[in-house]
Amino acid sequence: MKKVLMTNMSSKGQVVIPNEFRKSLGLIAGTPLAVYTDGNTLLLKPVEVPEADAFEKLLKESRTAAKAAGLKRSEVSKAIKKVRSESRS
Repeated sequence: MKKVLMTNMSSKGQVVIPNEFRKSLGLIAGTPLAVYTDGNTLLLKPVEVPEADAFEKLLKESRTAAKAAGLKRSEVSKAIKKVRSESRS
């Protein structure tokens, strides 16, 4: 469904998402939204926060994969620090 509705931004940068869009997307108060830009366009995208059980499963699978690859905890920590510093540059 392609549709355009208008809204305004407040002096605090707050934007009201039109009710029609909130209903069609199932958005409720507190729904986390990711905000993307390419320098010209803003995109708001609802983010599904994984359940704790799903996160625990992912963590266990990641640890198993790291162990199978022969990675040490210190190597994983170093790689994480490197990626985080690169993303801030």
